[in-house]
Amino acid sequence: MIAYHLLSDSELAAQLKTGDDVAFNEIYKRYWKSLYESAYAVLKDSTSCDDIVQEIFVWVWTNREKHLTDSFRPYLHAAVKYKIANLIRHGKVKDAYLARSLTLKHRAETDENELELKELKEIIAQFTSKLPSRAKLIFQLSRNELLSNKEIALQLGISEKTVENQMNISLKKLKKTLGNLSFLMNLI
Repeated sequence: MIAYHLLSDSELAAQLKTGDDVAFNEIYKRYWKSLYESAYAVLKDSTSCDDIVQEIFVWVWTNREKHLTDSFRPYLHAAVKYKIANLIRHGKVKDAYLARSLTLKHRAETDENELELKELKEIIAQFTSKLPSRAKLIFQLSRNELLSNKEIALQLGISEKTVENQMNISLKKLKKTLGNLSFLMNLI
């Protein structure tokens, strides 16, 4: 009899690959709470957080035969970040998120979460610095100032369609920049 709670992530991954649902349940038990808490720290919406965690674990089970990872914690937490970004980008929680972001101060994260967030911000800052000046300004107004496409267009004296096109191009470039995490892009 296998003592699943004693297995490493690498050993659980090997068991999962064979379709071992007990290994899957152990992975779920180990990580669902921290994934939920990470999502809730940003979204403050339990339904959306439940959905994100469920979607990630469904994806893990569905793709279990592929080599996913030997270390689930960073892999799953990165997946949560991408799911949250995708959810916000598509406006499903944008209004609620913007309202909260204006009234709430940043919560203290665990050292690991702070480091991951810092690294992601650095990657985005490096990416932004390489954009052409107009695209950089539009990206910063959209992502840092949280202005809508219409507000950016009015401020810069350009069409809303131009803003939308520039943002689409910039986001595609950013996605390509993050290509070394392509296994996560399948989640989005």
